[in-house]
Amino acid sequence: MVDRKTVDLSQYPDLVVVYLGMRVNAWYGLKRLLGIGPQINSSVAARPDGLLHHEQVFYSFFPLHIGMRQYWRDLPSLLAWTRSDPHRRWWKDFLRDSGGTGFWHETYTMRGGMEAIYDDVPKSIGFGSFAPLVDAHGGMFSASRRMGRNDVPNPAVEEAELK
Repeated sequence: MVDRKTVDLSQYPDLVVVYLGMRVNAWYGLKRLLGIGPQINSSVAARPDGLLHHEQVFYSFFPLHIGMRQYWRDLPSLLAWTRSDPHRRWWKDFLRDSGGTGFWHETYTMRGGMEAIYDDVPKSIGFGSFAPLVDAHGGMFSASRRMGRNDVPNPAVEEAELK
């Protein structure tokens, strides 16, 4: 008989799970991908407040596509981390120049909210495989706003900062 287990998530009513991925779109994107890895590992090793667990995920060899899955205590913890350095700096740099890569994330909350972003991702994946893709500008620029959270004052990077 199979040894079945489940989890008791009652202590985590505001749990947030984020899947993230970076895909090499051009040969020079390999440099960007390999350069960000140690920075992410260092950031995770610093144990940001609210980060419960971090796992590496491998999606494909060709194109090279790797990522991670993170579990956060709650959305405010995740959003606070995204608005601090080094994340804020990484995100701003990426949004100015993807460096031959594509980046995406999908966020799922225990309370039922979901959102996603796909930046320079040439092939539809995840939600984008079945739901209409729309430009991520204005009210769709910020993850918290895509989740309908208007109580969060500013995105990690303001759209106007990129102009």
